[in-house]
Amino acid sequence: MSGINSGDTMSENIKRIIAANREYAREFGDKGKLGIIPARKIAILTCMDARIEPIRLAGLGVGDAHIVRNAGGRASDDAIRSLIISSRLVGTNEWLVIHHTACGIENLTQEKMAEKAGGAHKSGEGDYINWLTIKDRVQSVKDDVKRLRDHPLTPKDVSVSGFIYDIETGLLNEVDCG
Repeated sequence: MSGINSGDTMSENIKRIIAANREYAREFGDKGKLGIIPARKIAILTCMDARIEPIRLAGLGVGDAHIVRNAGGRASDDAIRSLIISSRLVGTNEWLVIHHTACGIENLTQEKMAEKAGGAHKSGEGDYINWLTIKDRVQSVKDDVKRLRDHPLTPKDVSVSGFIYDIETGLLNEVDCG
């Protein structure tokens, strides 16, 4: 393939990823025949934390659900965009918001994150982003579920539930979001 890196300048991580992908492709089977519609009509919004395996923790398989990930698993504008597309185009009708224990953005303030990202002391661009930091884990789940339920583009037949995933035990704990 033209445009593919020759391998001379690849990091060891990339080389391992490519080797693992070759093995994955050998065992790929019929996955290429799966339809675009998630079989279980579920969409999960969760954190990008590498310790979270959304498919496995929910007992799902490849093709069962859409997974939307971002820092904190927050109902950001882009997450809402993805969930609306998931519902309106392919018919997902259950959305799960899953935050987790020991999240890296917990207890950060908007100001601290803006500074870390290049706020007042650098380019200043970090000052203009809503970092959606988390002060209270349970409240952040409730806020995100409410935002999704109340969004004018969320279809009325979509169910939205909130959970907290415990990083240490692997358990999902439902949050009463009213």
